[in-house]
Amino acid sequence: MHALAPLARLADLALPPRCPGCGTITGADHRFCVACWGSLRFLGPPWCAKCHAPFDYDRGSDAVCVQCMEHPPVHDGVRAAVAYGDVARGVALKLKYSGRLACAETMARAMTRMMPTNADLLVPVPLHRWRIWSRGFNQAALIAQGLSRASGVPADAELLRRVKATPVLRGLDARGRAKAVAGAFALAPGAKDRLKGRTVVLVDDVHTSGATGEACARVLKRGGAASVILLCWARVLGDEALD
Repeated sequence: MHALAPLARLADLALPPRCPGCGTITGADHRFCVACWGSLRFLGPPWCAKCHAPFDYDRGSDAVCVQCMEHPPVHDGVRAAVAYGDVARGVALKLKYSGRLACAETMARAMTRMMPTNADLLVPVPLHRWRIWSRGFNQAALIAQGLSRASGVPADAELLRRVKATPVLRGLDARGRAKAVAGAFALAPGAKDRLKGRTVVLVDDVHTSGATGEACARVLKRGGAASVILLCWARVLGDEALD
């Protein structure tokens, strides 16, 4: 358990519940106010059969987007609770940089509806040990814990490791991002026994260009996973994915 968790629980008891987006007092924990709730774009079908990018209209269950036609993904789809926007970004930043650990539970609750029914194992995208030392926690691992509590699917934060520190990917093109994360991930000893034939849900907070998810999925599948489905709080759509 993270060292700040007891303090967070004391704060929850002393302070009234507030909107995770804007801080307005609400009726219950993890509940958004009307304005923030209305600004969130919840994602789901119709979507691309391969990457789950949303379509504006139903093209059929086997329809594939242009990107996947040209570059089929290693993973088996990206599921996200909401599209990346002002409120979604604010919640993610509060968790990652302000230590608002309750935001992980907020995200997990919203993501639960997108959990694959055949999921066997939750694996958070790992941080390099230097990043964990500086930040104090891995936000993806906290979200995975919340998803595990809600779904009953076990989470393993030690199975996949980031063995190479990577630069900030923002501003890099697709090729640059793929090069930056090449060789950055590896399985822990004995991981193959847990992965063989399993449907793995790879958990993260925000999905941008997909370079990190692809690199993780490749390692997990080489380790024996039958399928790897990415699940995140927010997905960046359109040209913003490479900003």
